[in-house]
Amino acid sequence: MKVADILRTKESRVVTVRSGETIEEAIRLMRSENISALVVKDVCRTEGNAVAGMLSERDVVYALLERGASVLKTPVFMLMSRAPQTCSPDDSLIHALELMDRHHIRHLPVLDGSTLVGVVSARDFTKLQLTEMVAHTQPPAQESPVYAH
Repeated sequence: MKVADILRTKESRVVTVRSGETIEEAIRLMRSENISALVVKDVCRTEGNAVAGMLSERDVVYALLERGASVLKTPVFMLMSRAPQTCSPDDSLIHALELMDRHHIRHLPVLDGSTLVGVVSARDFTKLQLTEMVAHTQPPAQESPVYAH
C-alpha cells in the first residue's frame, strides 16, 4: 500500500496555522479540530501550500514546562519543528512508518513536489490496522447454494 491509499480515506482538508499566530491560538485550533499537531505555513515566504514546519502538542507541553504560561503569547515559529520530515503520496506505508519511528514523530506531512496534499498520522495507521484486523476476524460470507435443474 501507498501513502495515497490512506489519504483517499481521509478528509482532504489539512488544518494549518500561520507561523506568526500565537501558541494560544494554535492550541485553540488543535482543540476545536480535535487534532494534536498542525502544519505551519510561513506567511511571508510560502503563502501557498509549502510547509514551513510542524507544531505538536508535545512541543507546547515541553515549552510550558520550561517557560511557564508566558509561552502562550509566543509566536508559533518560535516553537515549531523546522524542516519537518515529509513523505510523498507514492511512498510506501512502510517508508512512512519508518520515518515516523526513526524521528519519533506521530504526524507526517505529505508533499506532492512542494505542494502539501495531506498529513498521515499514527492514528491513521492504527485505524488501518484495526480495519484489517476486523476484516480478518469476520467469518467468510456464506455462498448461496447453486441448484441444478
